[in-house]
Amino acid sequence: MVNRIAENLFHLTQDLSIPFVFKASYEKANRSRIDSFTTIGIEKSLEIIANVGLKYNIPTITDIHTEEQAELAAKYVDILQIPAFLCRQTSLLVSAAKTGKIVNIKKGQFLSPESMKFSVKKVTDNQNPNAWITDRGTCFGYQDLVVDFRGIKAMHTTGCPVILDCTHALQQPNQPEGVTGGRPDLIETIARAGIAVGYDGLFIETHPEPQKALSDGANMLPLDQMENLLKGLIKIRKAILE
Repeated sequence: MVNRIAENLFHLTQDLSIPFVFKASYEKANRSRIDSFTTIGIEKSLEIIANVGLKYNIPTITDIHTEEQAELAAKYVDILQIPAFLCRQTSLLVSAAKTGKIVNIKKGQFLSPESMKFSVKKVTDNQNPNAWITDRGTCFGYQDLVVDFRGIKAMHTTGCPVILDCTHALQQPNQPEGVTGGRPDLIETIARAGIAVGYDGLFIETHPEPQKALSDGANMLPLDQMENLLKGLIKIRKAILE
């Protein structure tokens, strides 16, 4: 499945001249229920991600959850991602920074955009200037998230690239059944708005059959819809740059 998705997106982004970073998780550590799928094995999963990077000569990224995993994952991928719930975890940020890899920090659902400068500083103060920020929305009550597009200006003051997570921002967490919901019908709306206001990149979860995905399927974009979405976003981007 990983190779199927990567191959499709690689050829699509090549045809459209869009820079492409491939993301996959070796472990889904933050799950609502104890019986939710987590991993097929950490090192086995990291090898699969690394092979995608080698096969297509593209940068790869994955989330880390502990200080020990920072050093391990850095052997396999180009970019280390700090999950939103852990974006204030000093020891994790410092460990990621010390690997020398790019550190992509997901903005906590509970944090203001202005607060992200402190997370970035934990990376840059450890001799690593390569920090990114990814906005994944802000809690709006118990079971919804919203994207405050005013926040991009505050996050850009850090000097970091700022990316918009168009799919996690549409999650509906804390559902009674213990499985996160989502609004994939709004992915195009969020993505178009993100390009229009100047985000530097987009983070989009996709799957050939989201209803069969083992994690986060409720907010994924079907893979066969990606081409039309990206072509529309390119038009917006070109209009802004003219």
